[in-house]
Amino acid sequence: MSEQKLTEVKNLSAQLNYQDESIVSKILIKKETGNVTLFAFDAGQGLTEHTSPYEALVFIPEGKMDIKVGGENYTVSSGELLKLPAAIPHALKAVEKTKMMLIMIKG
Repeated sequence: MSEQKLTEVKNLSAQLNYQDESIVSKILIKKETGNVTLFAFDAGQGLTEHTSPYEALVFIPEGKMDIKVGGENYTVSSGELLKLPAAIPHALKAVEKTKMMLIMIKG
């Protein structure tokens, strides 16, 4: 019987590749209490304004993202983090090829 490895160190940016003119995503953790999803945005790609009933953290391991939250504009670059409050409209657009980790907390 093979033993399943419970933990391991991985390079976050290497988990997902860019695709031309696309947004690619990979769910890293999915639980009732929240999700962790990694995205790869080609330059110029984004998500239109929307809301979520959950608080979230956006972490940019690579690239630069323009994010609008409740009418205020933020530029989030490699190594930076931005909190997205629940029920506040937000939208985002990749300034350049960008990888983004979204940590959504439910509850």
